[in-house]
Amino acid sequence: MTEKKLWGGRFEAGLEKWVEEFGASITFDQKMAEFDIKGSLAHVEMLGQTGIIPQADADKIKAGLEELLQEYKTGQLVFDVSNEDIHMNIETLLTEKIGPTAGKLHTARSRNDQVATDMHLYLKAKLAEVLEKLSNLRRTLLGLAEKHVYTIMPGYTHLQHAQPISFGHHLMAYYNMFTRDSERFAFNEQHADISPLGAAALAGTTFPIDRKMTADLMGFAKPYSNSLDAVSDRDFILEFLSNASILMIHMSRICEELISWCSNEFKFVTLSDTFSTGSSIMPQKKNPDMAELIRGKSGRVFGNLFGLLTVMKSLPLAYNKDLQEDKEGMFDTAETITVAIDILAGMLETMTVNDAHMAESTEKDFSNATELADYLAVKGVPFRQAHEIVGKLVLECTKNGHYLQDIPFERYQEISDLIKEDIYTALQSKTAVERRNSLGGTGFDQVKWQIEEAKKAF
Repeated sequence: MTEKKLWGGRFEAGLEKWVEEFGASITFDQKMAEFDIKGSLAHVEMLGQTGIIPQADADKIKAGLEELLQEYKTGQLVFDVSNEDIHMNIETLLTEKIGPTAGKLHTARSRNDQVATDMHLYLKAKLAEVLEKLSNLRRTLLGLAEKHVYTIMPGYTHLQHAQPISFGHHLMAYYNMFTRDSERFAFNEQHADISPLGAAALAGTTFPIDRKMTADLMGFAKPYSNSLDAVSDRDFILEFLSNASILMIHMSRICEELISWCSNEFKFVTLSDTFSTGSSIMPQKKNPDMAELIRGKSGRVFGNLFGLLTVMKSLPLAYNKDLQEDKEGMFDTAETITVAIDILAGMLETMTVNDAHMAESTEKDFSNATELADYLAVKGVPFRQAHEIVGKLVLECTKNGHYLQDIPFERYQEISDLIKEDIYTALQSKTAVERRNSLGGTGFDQVKWQIEEAKKAF
């Protein structure tokens, strides 16, 4: 027979230890200890002020909780699996500290609204941290883009050289992705910023509680307006996991490019030793392991999202034990993305950009083919006809082992007398980039405009 549970009055026998361990959540939900205590402090403050329990009892409970909070922060609290979860562990520790008065703390609340409150508090704090780190990442990209407005690189489609672009323009594409991520997490804050406390098990309570008071004390914008929704809602976590998954896609994409760019085949960038590792057998190796780990960890974040979606998909109202499975994925995702954002920002800030090699890689290719087609179109040749002419010229060049800028002027004249000697200027990568000044284009002036617009966000 195990020791008596706080909920054990209805039961004649206790759980066997292995069953108890299967049902317990303290191994992971202890991450919410600080938030559980803060929620209890708000609850007992309200109980005392409303007269639901004597003020002297409320003060005694409050003092005990504050002591537990300090002990938790200094690593002194020890949790017991026999107490199942963080709520019952804290109540047991409080009882040991102040005696039976601790039992009054649970008046007018349930573990159902208590755990939901803890998760709201936890995620609200994590969202603020994620947004701060994303802001730093965006600033890093912005600074790098400003430094490389005039750095020219190949733009790709299908991983083939397409058209020359500004490296700053390429970086600003990722800046925009991470800005949208920030906007999604900021919207997520609205749904994390609601207090479930006072919904009790599912139906509210007969005690004259003040839910607005507890919401204000905990820093929430408002309380839930429906008690069933309050204890069963996990949309705010699903939103977080979904937003985190999209963020990981963006981080994985730029990491994939960094991995390629630092290879011997590209040589576009050199990553700092701080974010690289070596090989146990090949002395020459410098591996982009941190970028690969971010790319790989996207899978676990996606898995956490799909895990909770599956848990939630057919749950009847209100609380079900299935919801115990909502926490580990949330904790894991929060810890994964906060570190990954810092790692990515660090890699970008410390890497060396081999700008001369980047630009050179646009000289021995056909990424200027569109320039020739546009040149002919401006002269009045229908674009489809111009496209065909240039396509045949590219084929001719590939057979002869040279490039469009190597074609003699006489040959260009044979193709069309509309082609003048300024064609060689038009075919230069710098000219190709510089001239693309349509809104949002890669033209240097447009990239500078994008950067100036982005700066207004800070």
